[in-house]
Amino acid sequence: MSNHASSEFEPLNVAVLTVSDTRTADNDTSGDYLVDSLQTAGHRLATRNLVRDDVYQLRAVVAQWIADPEIQVVLVTGGTGLTGRDSTPEALSVLFDKTVDGFGELFRHLSLADIGTATVQSRALAGLSNRTLIFCLPGSTGACRLAWEGILQAQLDSRSRPCNFAPHVRAAGHSGGSA
Repeated sequence: MSNHASSEFEPLNVAVLTVSDTRTADNDTSGDYLVDSLQTAGHRLATRNLVRDDVYQLRAVVAQWIADPEIQVVLVTGGTGLTGRDSTPEALSVLFDKTVDGFGELFRHLSLADIGTATVQSRALAGLSNRTLIFCLPGSTGACRLAWEGILQAQLDSRSRPCNFAPHVRAAGHSGGSA
C-alpha cells in the first residue's frame, strides 16, 4: 500500500461524541448527521455518546476511546465556541501527540462563505493521539455538514489522492504506541 492512498476503500471504526448541556439522544441532530454520513460513506460506527460540557468528563471519555484498539477516529461535536462552558479544545488538545493544524484552518476558510467573519470564533481543531484521529467540530448541524462534506469525507477515504488520513491511524484491533 502507498503511504498516501489505497486502490480499495478501507472502512474505519469511528466514535461520535456530542458535547452539550442541552441536547439529548432524542434531539442530537449533529450527532445523527455524523453517524448517518460516516455509515453512508462505508465506515463503521464504533460507539456513540453524549456528555455535558465538562472538561474532565469529556477528557475521560475520549481518553478511553484513544486507548481502545478498535477505535480509529473520534468525531466530537460541540464545545468549540467561546462561551464560558465551551471547553472541548482545553479538554482534548492536551491528549494530542500531534496537532493537525490544517484542519482548523481549512474549516474556518470553508466556514467563511457560510457565516462570514464570525468564523474567527470557531475553535475547531484536530489531532492524532495513539494513532487515533480526533476531530473537534462546532455543535451546529450545518458546521458538522460543512466539516464532513468539505474535509472529512475525502480525508477519511483511503482512496483519496494525493493523500488521506487512513495511513496515520492504527489498524483496528492493534494497540500501538504514539505516532
